[in-house]
Amino acid sequence: MIFLEPKRLYNGPFDGRHDLPASPWTGHESAEVPDGYYRLKLGHAAIRRQGQAVTVLAYGTMVHVALRAVEESGIDAEVIDLRSLVPLDIDTITTSVNKTGRCVIVHEATRYSGFGAELSALVQERCFYRLEAPIIRVTGWDTPYPHAFEWDYFPGPQRVAEGLRRALEG
Repeated sequence: MIFLEPKRLYNGPFDGRHDLPASPWTGHESAEVPDGYYRLKLGHAAIRRQGQAVTVLAYGTMVHVALRAVEESGIDAEVIDLRSLVPLDIDTITTSVNKTGRCVIVHEATRYSGFGAELSALVQERCFYRLEAPIIRVTGWDTPYPHAFEWDYFPGPQRVAEGLRRALEG
């Protein structure tokens, strides 16, 4: 089993706004932990925000970036935190995409050979007749350009919001 741990989340839920101070985990809903022993089942996604216009699939740091993008853009998006990639909660994904008819996939990896390509194929196979627009992927660049800052490489709220708008335009 492999766990990926984005170091950017150590100081708090990084939402892609590098120009603002980090907000601490204290008081954040994801920081709440039940008393005593508990466990989360692998393969169960969490709907972090209900919405009707478009489904956003994300994991790790990009969940917080997607939530910020939705907040700043005012788009009524459903944001799904995949939480695990294998096993994948395809039922939650399918239910949401069939409801909204649109899908935006957000991840930090490169577009070419990134996990978003697999997600896109799975959504296309299962939701083809309900899709009202092409599936949009918002990803890291395939090749970092010289002298780029980290925040230029990874998708930020503005790039995610642009992806949401493209999905709505169809």
